[in-house]
Amino acid sequence: MADELYTDAQLAALYDRLYPRSADFRFYLPLILAAQQVLDVGCGTGALLHEARRCGHAGRLCGLDPADAMLAQARRGGDIEWVCGELASVAWVGEFDLVVMTGHAFQVFVADTELRAALGAVRRVLKSYGRFAFETRNPGARAWEGWQAHEPTEVDGPDGARVRLTRRVVAPFDGRTVTFTETFSSPGWPQPRVSRSTLRFLDATQLGRLLAQAGFTIEAQFGGFGREPLTPGSAEIVTIARRAS
Repeated sequence: MADELYTDAQLAALYDRLYPRSADFRFYLPLILAAQQVLDVGCGTGALLHEARRCGHAGRLCGLDPADAMLAQARRGGDIEWVCGELASVAWVGEFDLVVMTGHAFQVFVADTELRAALGAVRRVLKSYGRFAFETRNPGARAWEGWQAHEPTEVDGPDGARVRLTRRVVAPFDGRTVTFTETFSSPGWPQPRVSRSTLRFLDATQLGRLLAQAGFTIEAQFGGFGREPLTPGSAEIVTIARRAS
């Protein structure tokens, strides 16, 4: 996992600029607005829940993240619960109508045991017939092949200096995972910061089997955030799953 990115306060403050999002927010926001009690797992800076509150959500919004640096950004505004911790360690039982997991956070669960534990925890915190909405990159699209050639991202840091982000694949797809580094540099820093991540890629069949084993039924699945049909070459596998009972 990208520990440097999530625990570094300076990088956490830049997160929303380094990784701008809009399409996924447009997909998840209506689901959140239609639910009374919502848990955002891996909420990061809390941008999605803040947007839901701005759009009039009047119920319970809760963000869970293991990184204090990210939650420090989230806590800057909004009538929202922010909890620092891991999904597997939370004590909630049957408290939420909807759990969302955005930003491809689902892919950080690399081992089958981790995935099963995460899905079991999601099922536990959901009410009967509650929904779990998330996305994972479709391995058929081979997204990692474009990461190395992607143009560097540059944004202005808090001091006005430019911060540059570059990405390099260090262990290509082995049938299960991809490992890559992200390097953050700025003229005012004594040295670059380097984050290393390993992500799991599941196809739709593998994902469906894990969900069924965990007690979920797939309500809908899409190939993108515009609700495009899921095809073998779709960039995303966007899933809405319902707790079976």
